[in-house]
Amino acid sequence: MKGISKIVGKDNTTSLPISIASLTKKYGDSYALKSVSLEVKAGEFLTLLGPSGSGKTTLLMAIAGFNRPDAGSIQFGKIEMILMPPHKREVGMVFQSYALFPHMSVFENVAFPLKLRKVPLPQRRARALEALETVQLSQYAERQVDQLSGGQRQRVALARAFVFRPRILLMDEPLSALDKKLREQMQIELKQLHRQLGVTTVYVTHDQREALTMSDRIAVINEGEIAQIGTPKQIYNAPVNAFVADFIGESSVIPLDRDASGNLVFSDQIVSSLAPDQSGHAWSLVIRPERLTLVKPGSKQIVEELVFCGVISEFVFQGETALALVQLQGNYTLSIRFNTKSTESIEHLEIGQQLSLSLDRNDIILIPRAT
Repeated sequence: MKGISKIVGKDNTTSLPISIASLTKKYGDSYALKSVSLEVKAGEFLTLLGPSGSGKTTLLMAIAGFNRPDAGSIQFGKIEMILMPPHKREVGMVFQSYALFPHMSVFENVAFPLKLRKVPLPQRRARALEALETVQLSQYAERQVDQLSGGQRQRVALARAFVFRPRILLMDEPLSALDKKLREQMQIELKQLHRQLGVTTVYVTHDQREALTMSDRIAVINEGEIAQIGTPKQIYNAPVNAFVADFIGESSVIPLDRDASGNLVFSDQIVSSLAPDQSGHAWSLVIRPERLTLVKPGSKQIVEELVFCGVISEFVFQGETALALVQLQGNYTLSIRFNTKSTESIEHLEIGQQLSLSLDRNDIILIPRAT
């Protein structure tokens, strides 16, 4: 993408950190946010991830200034923003609907924030064209918005959001209206654009794959509280509870028992000989479907592996992978994904078939079980 250095410097001195402390918002008797505290580093791409109604958009709108929290603090750098009106916060905003002006051309839409700030016409034109060049839409400057595709409109909304050189960029599910292929393409483009702009970015989505693809860190939100915050790898490989494990990627969660020695066990197999604690807390095993391996008939069990035996209850071909649901004893179900490349034939797999699956002990994920 061209023209980046003209719009904003590549170092993070142009960006601001965001500090949120004890932020609370109620609607009637219901909490949308419960004493949320969060630090966003200058230049970081942080995603607020959670289901509908979790509070992620409420938090983003509080940062933007579109709703007033009941308590708490929001600082950009060291400046308190709680009482600052939205138009004085100088943040770029990309909405789910893009919120473009249909009566304006592409160029006029992008130049509009500069016009509001009374930037002289020659500078306004130069900077708007630079922004359009950055998002590869220079040739569409004179077109009307309704003549653009969904992906092109999304790029126009982005160009308008950063054309006035904001130090913070906020995005509320900007890709949700796009089809799957275009959405995945735009995820990579947004990631590359952020890397070059270096603007502190807070992004809202309910799509876990989108969050894993784009983020420096992810804050998983549930019922108005941050359940976990960390890098994509940390969140995926070490979820702190069943909600995070289930929401971030596919997973099967199996309760574990303790034997007489305090080991965590499942079906007479020791899952962990070094119990996570000695207080008798209950624990569960989280299993990711791509980390299971089919055990071939006649194979000997390897000490470094756990083995699960069951019956295929459902089998679905999904293109690059095939998904099998395997019913275990105790009415537990495991999901396993198979690669569908021709060298790994899955034609012999069918509903009702007995399977043995192995899990390397290095892939064991333990989480505390709610009591």
